[in-house]
Amino acid sequence: MILDKIVKSTKLRLEKLKSEKSLQEIKDQIKQKEDPFSFEKALRKNDLAFICEIKKASPSKGIIDDDFPFLEIARDYEKAGADAISVLTEPEYFKGSDDILRAVKQAVSIPLIRKDFTIDPYQIYEAALIGADAILLICAILSEESLKEYLEIADHLGLSALVETHDETEVRMALRAGARIIGVNNRDLKTFEVDINNSISLRQFVPEDILFVSESGIKTAEDISMLKENKTNAVLIGETLMRCKNKKQMLEQLKG
Repeated sequence: MILDKIVKSTKLRLEKLKSEKSLQEIKDQIKQKEDPFSFEKALRKNDLAFICEIKKASPSKGIIDDDFPFLEIARDYEKAGADAISVLTEPEYFKGSDDILRAVKQAVSIPLIRKDFTIDPYQIYEAALIGADAILLICAILSEESLKEYLEIADHLGLSALVETHDETEVRMALRAGARIIGVNNRDLKTFEVDINNSISLRQFVPEDILFVSESGIKTAEDISMLKENKTNAVLIGETLMRCKNKKQMLEQLKG
C-alpha cells in the first residue's frame, strides 16, 4: 500500500534530519506563536470554510504542475477568499519541501497547515519552527496513544491539528484522543477511488462542536452544496484547483 511506502520513506528522512539537528536544537529555536490556533479559528465561521492546497505532485497522479509557481498560487488563493492553505511538504511522493511552506508563510496572511506524514514528535516541533499554523495527523498511520500524545504537543505549541480519518473506527479513535478538527478523506488509500459520500455518511458520528472537514474529490459547486447541507464546516480542495489554470475563477465557481 502506498501509505506504507510513504511512512517508510518518512522514517528514513527523519533519521537524516535528526542527525543534522537535534530535537532540543529545534525546541530552542521555536518562538511563541503570536496567534495560537489560528487555523481552527479560521474554520469556525457561519459559512463553509475553504482550505486550498498547494502540491506539485501526488502518488496516484504523478506531477500535477511542471511550472509550479507556488507563491503565485498562494496569493491567488488568498485573493479568491480561501480561509486557509494546505502546503504539502513531503518531498519524495508529493515533491514538497519545508522551504515552500516558509516562503508561502511570508507571502500570505491566512493560516497554513503543513501537510506531511507525522509519525514522530520531532515533526510537530519542526512544523512550529518553519511557521505552520496546523499539522495533519493521520489515524491510519498512528496508534491512539500516539495520536493523543501528538495532539497534546500541538496544543502546547499553539498549533491546530487536523485529524484525518477514513471510516467510523478512525472517527471514534479521533474523538477519544481529543481531536477538535476531524477530517474525512474521501479517497480510499488502498484503491485510490474517491467518493464524497464517505464524508456524508461519516458526518453523523462527529458531534457538532467538533469541526468537520471533507477532504479530496470535491470538484463541483453541486459537491459543495451537498456537503453544506450535511453540516460540513470546511472542505480541503487540492487537485481540482491545482489542475485549473485560473484558480481564482475556479474557487469562485465552487463557492457559487
